[in-house]
Amino acid sequence: MNPRLTKRLPRLKERLSQSLFLIPALALLATFVIYPVVYTVWLSFHSPSGGFSPLANYADVLSRREIINPRGFSQGFPLGALLHNFLWVLIHLPLTTFLGLVLAVILRNVKGGSVVKSAIFLGMVIPMIVGGLILRFMFDKYTGVVPAFLGLFGIPPKSWMVYPDTALLALIFGSVWLWTGFSMVLYSAGLGTIPRDYYEAAMIDGASPVRIFFSITLPLLRPITIVVVTMTILWELKIFDIVYVATMGGPGGASNVLALQMYFYAFRQLDPYRGSAVATFLMLLTLLVVIPMIRTLREAR
Repeated sequence: MNPRLTKRLPRLKERLSQSLFLIPALALLATFVIYPVVYTVWLSFHSPSGGFSPLANYADVLSRREIINPRGFSQGFPLGALLHNFLWVLIHLPLTTFLGLVLAVILRNVKGGSVVKSAIFLGMVIPMIVGGLILRFMFDKYTGVVPAFLGLFGIPPKSWMVYPDTALLALIFGSVWLWTGFSMVLYSAGLGTIPRDYYEAAMIDGASPVRIFFSITLPLLRPITIVVVTMTILWELKIFDIVYVATMGGPGGASNVLALQMYFYAFRQLDPYRGSAVATFLMLLTLLVVIPMIRTLREAR
């Protein structure tokens, strides 16, 4: 026998025995992740008659008013599920990212700040289905804290979830409380990694707190910001449970989103082909977000 092969044989046996432990995990991954994804994409390329039509379902879905409503630009809500998801990103993302950063900086050296952080993080601990019910009552005309607060400024109370012009905005602004704790905790952890020597040297040089924040804190928190932005956008694109419980996409589709419309196609209208097209399109949107963010994170490191 070849001497080299004799030396390598124990290593090969060891690697083979180690690889055997991966088989159960790979089998579960293939069964519950890889196969459903591949089958969903395959369904999106086929018509109900069984014919292969790669773009027919996508063209049909994107031309429907529940996905993109051209009249919404002139008549108001609903704008369509796709545009509603974009509104989630445009409004919810900067609010939660900014508030999480500000709260992490303010509560960093405050006595009892951990208690306040725990209270803010409570929104992340609550199941999102329960969070949707809470939002529904928060904006109710008779029991909601938001209409009662606005009434102090002379604004007539109303049930925000009932009106098309305010239903989506109520969900977006209300969910800021549910997600801000996530960004705050990540920023708090990031602040703990910044050496205090940097701040002491800046204060000795006479730098103001604002200058310290923009010259030291914010640049060194860039990797954390990338993670927060990426995870928040992914959450906003796949948002489903809050909308389902609070408004069911109503009134009149004014708060509908892509994940909910995918559910309607697949399980309400029993059309898995359109549902698969929406699911695949949603997956492509997430990849468009994740891939550039991963590259940016690598460069930041």
